[in-house]
Amino acid sequence: MHTVLSELGKIGIVPVIKIDDPEKAVPLAKALAEGGIPCTEITFRTEQGEEALRRITGELPDILAGAGTVLTADQADRAIGAGAKFIVSPGLNPKVVTRCMEKGVPVIPGCVSPSDIEKALEFGLEVIKFFPAEQAGGLEYIKAVSAPFPGIRFIPTGGIGAGNIAKYISFEKVLACGGSWMAESGLVSAGNFEKITVLAREAVMSMLGFYAAHTGINSGDNDAAAKAAEFFSGVFGFAPRETAASVFSGGALEFVKTAAAGTHGHIAIGTNSVQKAAAWLERRGVALDYAGAKKDQDGNIFAIYLKEEILGFAVHLLRADR
Repeated sequence: MHTVLSELGKIGIVPVIKIDDPEKAVPLAKALAEGGIPCTEITFRTEQGEEALRRITGELPDILAGAGTVLTADQADRAIGAGAKFIVSPGLNPKVVTRCMEKGVPVIPGCVSPSDIEKALEFGLEVIKFFPAEQAGGLEYIKAVSAPFPGIRFIPTGGIGAGNIAKYISFEKVLACGGSWMAESGLVSAGNFEKITVLAREAVMSMLGFYAAHTGINSGDNDAAAKAAEFFSGVFGFAPRETAASVFSGGALEFVKTAAAGTHGHIAIGTNSVQKAAAWLERRGVALDYAGAKKDQDGNIFAIYLKEEILGFAVHLLRADR
């Protein structure tokens, strides 16, 4: 997969922005980045879109900025000339796709039907925009239509917001989600960048969905683990569940049979996407131990430890479905 597309997958949210005043472009991009979304898709629905994109790419090279609503090859040329790192179109226009591929810029065309997806595959594309997502059938449709196309990843856009982004991101074939709820045109026009930062941060938290999954306690041996679990089961009624490595009491307590990560044990933090959570943590300076990461049969990481212990406890991310 193209590096730019991989980076979009790590960020997880693609803010779709319509700008009427190029002066607001750079402050807007900064506000989104401060909220945890170092990415933006500037639509070419206004004449100011090209200049807005040019200012962002010129002044903020670390922001992953692309152009959206690109309808013609000429618009693609202008967007690429303005520094667009990716191109998004509402449908699959062969001329737009061809021009972007000729210039080495990743293009994400809108596709809904199996026929659309097959056309994207003929161009060698791996990522498509699913638009309009909610109106076209939402996540259940994506799950159904993606089955014959294992190599395709989706960026659903349209009708997605803080209330439903988590369910989309939880599906591994969804690379990222597009939307404008964290930077609506009214907020941009008013220059309310502080509010945009707050909404961006809330959007990231909604996407990642962090929660305390369980606490693992190093028990030393099988008997000690079983005895501890029996106590909590007998006194508090927590149902025991034994695995090869530990005994659980309810869903929140894990008594590890033998030596494991952490001086005293570990704390598992659940999330909708380990990949996106890991990238978010790394942008905040938190180091992770990829060498010990656990992967499912499809090669997706479902558990990974942070390198640093907290009060003698190792900390690991755990995908919500595990």
